[in-house]
Formats: sequence, C-alpha cells, structure tokens
Amino acid sequence: MSGSKLRSRWAALAGAVAVVLLISGCGSSAMQERKPTDPVAVVSFEPGDNSGEVNPVGAVRATVERGRFDSIALTNADGKQVAGELAQDGKSWHATEALGYGRSYLWSGQATGEDGKTVPVHGQFSTLKPEKTIRATINPSDNAEVGIAMPISLKFDKPVQDKAAIQRALTVQTSVPVEGAWAWLSDRQADWRPKEYWPAHTHVSVQAKLYGQSYGDGAYGLADLSTEFDIGRAQIVKAAVGTHRMVVLRDGKQVASYAASYGEEYDPGRNTPNGTFIIMEKNPVEIMDNPRYGYHDVRKTWASRFSNHGEFIHENQENAAALGKINNSHGCINLSAADAKAYYDSALLGDPVEVTGSASTMPPHFDVYDWLLTWDQWTQKSAV
Repeated sequence: MSGSKLRSRWAALAGAVAVVLLISGCGSSAMQERKPTDPVAVVSFEPGDNSGEVNPVGAVRATVERGRFDSIALTNADGKQVAGELAQDGKSWHATEALGYGRSYLWSGQATGEDGKTVPVHGQFSTLKPEKTIRATINPSDNAEVGIAMPISLKFDKPVQDKAAIQRALTVQTSVPVEGAWAWLSDRQADWRPKEYWPAHTHVSVQAKLYGQSYGDGAYGLADLSTEFDIGRAQIVKAAVGTHRMVVLRDGKQVASYAASYGEEYDPGRNTPNGTFIIMEKNPVEIMDNPRYGYHDVRKTWASRFSNHGEFIHENQENAAALGKINNSHGCINLSAADAKAYYDSALLGDPVEVTGSASTMPPHFDVYDWLLTWDQWTQKSAV
C-alpha cells in the first residue's frame, strides 16, 4: 500500500471520530439542560374518579405508589368525614363504614413521593339512588329463649324479586352443628328451620347483610339485621286426638298428661287438624269469636296459640265434663283451668305441638306452617 493511500484512510478515520465526538458532546449538553421530572408519587382511587352509581357497601379505598399519604379524607356533600383507616406504611386508606344512598363524596389530602415531592389528593364519586328501599324484620329477637321448633323468620315490607341474591346475604351460625336451610314461603318471607328440631340449649347467631343488596326491580335493602338467641329445653306436646289426653314431654321424659277435649271429630270445620305446629303466642286472656258457629267475645284464659287458623291450647272450665272423655271443641285443645295454667307457665314460644289421629290434616297455608312441609318440600323452596 502506498504512503498516499494510507494517509488518506487515516484522515477519513480521524474525521469519523471527530463526528462521533461532536454528536456525543451535543447529547451530554442536552442532558444537562433537561427540565425537572414530574413527581413520582401516583394516587389512585376505588371507585375511580368521577364514578357514578357506586354501591354504598362496595370497596372504597385510595392508594399511592412510590410514596405515602401525609393526609387523606373522604367527605360527603355536608362536609362530614367518612370513617376510615390508614395503613401503617401510609400507602393506602380504606373506608370502615358504609356510605349513604344517593350521596356525593370528595377526596382531599396530600401525598409525598420517594423523591420528596408532594402531590395533592383530589377526586370525587357518587353513590346509587334506589328507586325504592325495602325494610325487613327478623324473628326471634335478640336474647330470646325459644322452643326447639322455632324457625328464623325474615319478613319484608315489599316483594323481593331477586331472592337468590338476598338469600346469599344471610348467614346462620350455631354453637353445635345443625343441618338446616332457608325457604321462601312467599315473596315477602324467608324462613330458616333445622331439618330436625333444634338441639336443646343451642346458641344461634343470624346475620342479614341487606343494606346495599339489590332486591331487583330497582329496590335495595334499607338496613342490615342481626339477632342472637338461645334454644331452651326440649319440650314437646303430644296431642293424640283419640286419647283425650294432652301429653307433655320434656328432655325426653313425660312430665304431664292432661285430660283434654279436642275438636269435634265428625265436623271437618271443628277438627283439631293433624300436623306439627309451634306455640306462636301466649296470652293470659284471649277473646274468641267464631261467627260460623255463633259465638262472639268468648273469654278464655291461659291461651297458647299454635296456629293462625285459630287453634289454641286454653282453659275451658265450662267444658269440664268432656275433658278426658269427649272431643267436642271447635278445634282448640280444651284443658281445665289448673292444667291450662300449668301448661301455659311451662311453654316457650317455638315449642312444637304434634297433633295426630285427627280426621283432617292442616294444609300448609297458614303462618306458621314450616313444620307442615317435609324436608324435601322445604329445600325445594330455597332460591339457591
């Protein structure tokens, strides 16, 4: 290779290096002149900013990435703060109370990023406004002591469309294992009963998380419900119509056998019908009417109702001659005054009354008819 060619190649190479150094030098200068970066902390919300129709019992939280909250608050349109909890690391906050229906909420506060720069906390959302709300009641009430056949009953002031959703919001906890199920007895009533009678002395807790639940057709639950109650001793009335006796079993042992008169056997309208019922109500004095059979304002004492069809266990001292001998009542179980009071004093609401040997059987139409259904019939009324 000649000397002139070697010199020209070195000149070309030197020129290329000069161009690279020039470009590199320009890049370094640009880096030094760049503007400051944005803060690294990023705040996000659930539900998202400007969300509408938010369910008031849904998750409500704020989080910050690459930083922590210095302060944060969620307030309604009246300026009242929503109760909440800030995580120990300061990176998240969540509401600890349900929100209201049809309300607007505002986020406020400040977060500081890992770079020491602050960002404001601001955002808003609104909750759904139901077309209507549904009120419910629950029985037994708190701290009640009830009999071994007592169902748990939820009653609603308007028909429930989405029964499955509501049933999934209901829980029953028991101190000992108990098999049971919910059944919808109407569009406005759901009952839970055990497959067999409750074990004596069971403690029962019920939670109905109804607030924020959609009932369907634009309706939502008005409030949550709960109750805790206890099952008492195991007392059962054995009412065998043909024996003219009413036998009381307590914890498996016979504790009483009362001379009784049941409903007239040859008149279906006066039968004491077959079936398993419960003591629904107790009144020291009951005023009775039956226009079909021509009596009004009849005063009877120590009355324990066991059917809304009109059957009671009660005193009928005027019928003393028939007690233990003849069935001639209008469907009630007549006892002497002393025996009626003794039974009345021993009875709990929810005690079962098992009527057998009658000429007719009670159809499952009258409240409470839970124990007139077989277990298969009962479970078929579940919505889930």
